[in-house]
Amino acid sequence: MRITHVGVGLGLAVGALALQIPVAVAAGDAGLTISSGKAAPGSTVTVSTRACGPDVTYGKGESEAAGQFHLFEGDRKGVLTGEFQVPEESEPGTDTVTVKCPPRIKITDSYEITAPRPNGAVDAGFGDSRDTNRQLAVGGVLLAVAGAGWMLRMRRRSPGDPT
Repeated sequence: MRITHVGVGLGLAVGALALQIPVAVAAGDAGLTISSGKAAPGSTVTVSTRACGPDVTYGKGESEAAGQFHLFEGDRKGVLTGEFQVPEESEPGTDTVTVKCPPRIKITDSYEITAPRPNGAVDAGFGDSRDTNRQLAVGGVLLAVAGAGWMLRMRRRSPGDPT
């Protein structure tokens, strides 16, 4: 009896998963390729598609963050490609790209806008990060003082004192 219950439960689970496969396959292939999937503000994003057909040589695209751009046929027949630049003032989040091409084809996909990367040195509170000569000199002096202090301590110890 116990084996029957396990078999029925396993059959129901496999059946439910099998019903989800066509939905997952259809949702995963929008027909639009966005490179890169994650872009920082100021970077260039390339959009390409084959969904418009082999005879179409032009398409229009629109990004919610960057605005409109055009897609043209490139080196490969039937592949339309276009580029746009993510605005510097874009906030991190998801941006949706829509491509339209004749006859009445509309494709939508999205990519992620990441936080901008830091530019320049990190201010750690030790002065200007470009002035490395002064920092090296100060570090050298500190090491020399520490070495001299260790030498004085070693010379002041009596020969029989192990500490």
